[in-house]
Amino acid sequence: MANTLAQIFAQIPVTAIAPTKIPNLLINGIALDSRQVKPGNLFVALTGGSTDGHKYITSAVQQGAIAIVGTQPAADLTLDVPYLQVADARVALAWISAAFYNFPARKLTVIGVTGTDGKTTTSNLLYQILKHAGIRVGMVSTVNAVIGETEIDTGFHVTTPEAPDVQHYLAQMVAAGLTHVVLETTSHGLAQERVTACEFDIGVVTNITHEHLDYHGSYAAYRAAKARLLNHDDRSYDFLHDYVQTVQLSYGFDPQANVRAEGLRYDPLAMYFTAVFHDGQKVPVTSRLVGRYNVSNILAAMTAAVSGIGLTPQQAAEGVAQLGQIPGRMERISLGQDFTAIVDFAHTPNALQVTLETAREITDGRVIAVFGSAGLRDREKRRLMAEVSARLADITILTAEDPRTESLDAILAEMAKAAAAQGGVEGQTFWRVPDRREAI
Repeated sequence: MANTLAQIFAQIPVTAIAPTKIPNLLINGIALDSRQVKPGNLFVALTGGSTDGHKYITSAVQQGAIAIVGTQPAADLTLDVPYLQVADARVALAWISAAFYNFPARKLTVIGVTGTDGKTTTSNLLYQILKHAGIRVGMVSTVNAVIGETEIDTGFHVTTPEAPDVQHYLAQMVAAGLTHVVLETTSHGLAQERVTACEFDIGVVTNITHEHLDYHGSYAAYRAAKARLLNHDDRSYDFLHDYVQTVQLSYGFDPQANVRAEGLRYDPLAMYFTAVFHDGQKVPVTSRLVGRYNVSNILAAMTAAVSGIGLTPQQAAEGVAQLGQIPGRMERISLGQDFTAIVDFAHTPNALQVTLETAREITDGRVIAVFGSAGLRDREKRRLMAEVSARLADITILTAEDPRTESLDAILAEMAKAAAAQGGVEGQTFWRVPDRREAI
């Protein structure tokens, strides 16, 4: 483990603007939140959004930080400890973290899974396939980190952990004797360099739709972020196909896909189809997941396992069959009621659409949607989701997600306006119920 600043900077592609001579100072950890600094830590001052870590340098030093990395010139700061100025603090943080933990990704086969929707499901499928095949595999998702028999709640649930956490998890996997890792990677995680230095061996892209435009600014910018890491059915396929210069394989229902699905059918408890590989091999697939979109997630995982890792199609299909429900992903809730209740994470227009279309496929009765839209996030998404529900659900209940500092009434008013524009009638086909418990 490289644990002096001089040793770390000697091993990474990051140059300090100042000073030119890196101090040979021993550090025992890396922190980016001044409140979490422990004595002997290196504090990295990050900027972005509404936060400027340079404002908390004094607090970090009081907590015990013995060196600082940031982007502002040292002359602009009051410093009592060594300070290293770099061009990009997030890039520096990622590489420093990797070097501190002795580059654990280089000792693992790293499989990245990214996309707007389907990342968590695809990651869990791939993890299950590899584990069932006897491969010593770990997983880092937006929900948890699985290291051997240990499962750690990452505490994030919406985005990729920060670079020091990612590298720490990978180092623990190496220490536990694991050989492979499935790393779910969000768009924010890519753009904020949280997985820089992970050195992916295989990248899986599920889809790219209208999501996180509040962060990326435009659909084109978002596609470019995702393309760093191919679903033939997704409209981003042509762009990614031209953008990515490495070996590519596609999957989907499209007849031109390298791995495709045929003969999809459902029963109340499972779905069935045949996976056809580019070399002509065919294998029957059974899954307790539901929905056409989950076929794409299954194909993504099977393609990575067979063409990327070298498993047989039969091994991949057996692994898929082992996976049960994934919490919050088209999860059936059964408490003895005489109707079907499903909980899904769907928080994008595309995800809500496929969720409601799937619900329609598996019921002969009405489809009732209960959802909200978060505050301080992409406002266009609110309109689109309300329009989707007004079009596809029999009844729509608009309720709270986390409004943050926005007015919940204002958020619901925006959504109600969109639902009405789609032909919904308030009090007949859609309602506003601010209290989420009451709405459910």
